[in-house]
Amino acid sequence: MVILDEINYAVSYNLIKISEVLRLAKEKPDKMHLVLTGRNAHSDLIEMADLVTEMKEIKHPFQKGITSIKGIEL
Repeated sequence: MVILDEINYAVSYNLIKISEVLRLAKEKPDKMHLVLTGRNAHSDLIEMADLVTEMKEIKHPFQKGITSIKGIEL
């Protein structure tokens, strides 16, 4: 498994070309799982993907005034 954490941000900010990410996804070994994270996934990546998930915050400690917790947000 290879996880490219926040790669979708890098694509949306033009730090990496979408064509390079698409090529990587197409050329990966069949048995390798490729996980691309981050918001604003390019429509071509969404179309190519087997699984697309959008996470939505429902409840967070910050809403109760609890600030960042060392080891979690920091």
